[in-house]
Order: sequence, then structure tokens, then C-alpha cells
Amino acid sequence: MRAVRERCVWSQRITHRDLVPYLIEESHEVIEAVESGTRDDLREELGDLLWQVLFHSAIAAQDPDDPFDIDDVAQTLTEKMVRRHPHVFAGEVATTPDEVLVHWNAAKAAEKRARTSVLDGVPRGMPALALAQKLVGRAAGVGVTPDASGPQPSSGPHPSSGPQPSSGPQPSSEGELGDAMLALVSLARERGWDAERALRERLRGLEDEVRAAEAEG
Repeated sequence: MRAVRERCVWSQRITHRDLVPYLIEESHEVIEAVESGTRDDLREELGDLLWQVLFHSAIAAQDPDDPFDIDDVAQTLTEKMVRRHPHVFAGEVATTPDEVLVHWNAAKAAEKRARTSVLDGVPRGMPALALAQKLVGRAAGVGVTPDASGPQPSSGPHPSSGPQPSSGPQPSSEGELGDAMLALVSLARERGWDAERALRERLRGLEDEVRAAEAEG
């Protein structure tokens, strides 16, 4: 990495912001390798993702005001993992995954005392579906649960031969959940709606509900 940064003209000019699209792309390629690739694919894509970490660290090391390098990144990570695993590195006890999560969340809360809302720290640039899962989990922490049934589509003239959202039993597996979600996306396409935008707009409403609940509490 040091040689590339010093000798490659393109790499010399790259900034943290310039690298963001590559970081996103490499992350998705790792996911694809995990879900449908080979062991060789996964090994290669993990290397590409690691290169992004090394690249960002090399850029950060040259910052004139607040430099840090890959060793500093590793040290910060190590200290965090030690704090969040007191059942491993200290005298706490955790015999179930739920008990581990209690220790993890307690350590995280202590680290983030400056945060004033459960919504703080959630990156809004996440894809809408991943963001929804994250926000629903945070909302549950303050007693806000969005209506799982949601508004029902109007019965206007929208003929379709494609999959339709079921009004019957709820999905009982991830496979059935995928079918139901695909049906909703299909419905959105047929009616000229933007599924991503629709979910993001609903999430903004959920955030308002969470902040209102926090204010009341």
C-alpha cells in the first residue's frame, strides 16, 4: 500500500470521499461471494475489501492536522472489542447470546454517552430496506412499533398478472417473506410508484414517531 501510494499517480490524488463508491462496491461483492460465490471468490473479495481499509488508512496517515495509520485503526478496534467483551476479557459472565448482547449494549451505551437519541449513529445512506430493519430495532427500544399490516392498497382498476401482496396468512419463513416483498415491489412498478422512495418516506415518519416518544419519556 505504501508503494502504491508513493508511486501511483492516480492513488496519490485519491481522497477518502473519492473512495466511497469503491468501498460500497467492494462491500456488495463480499456479500455476493458469501451468498452465492465460491471459497476462492470470498477470499479474493475479502482481500479487495481489506485493500479499501488499507487505502483509507494510508490517506489518513498523510492528514496534516490529525493523522492516523493502520496500526492506530487496529489499536482502536482492539480496545473497543475488549470493552465490549467483558465476559471474555474481564470478570463478567455470559452463557447465552442474549447475555452477550446485554454486555455489548451496556458497553456501547457507555461509549456513546453524548448521544441523545436511539436514532443517533444510524447511517442514513444505507439502502432503504437495511435502514428500515435498523430503525425498527432502534424504535422498539423506546416502545415504538410500526403497524406491521400497513395501509392496504386501494381496490381501484389496476389489473395485473404479476404477483400480488397476500392478504392471507403472514410469511412464516424468509423465503415466504421474500415472495411477499417481491410482490409489493411488483405492485409498486405497475402503479408507477418508487418502492425505495416510498419506504424512505415512511421511515422519516417513523423517525418522527421515535423522537416524539423520546420527548414524552
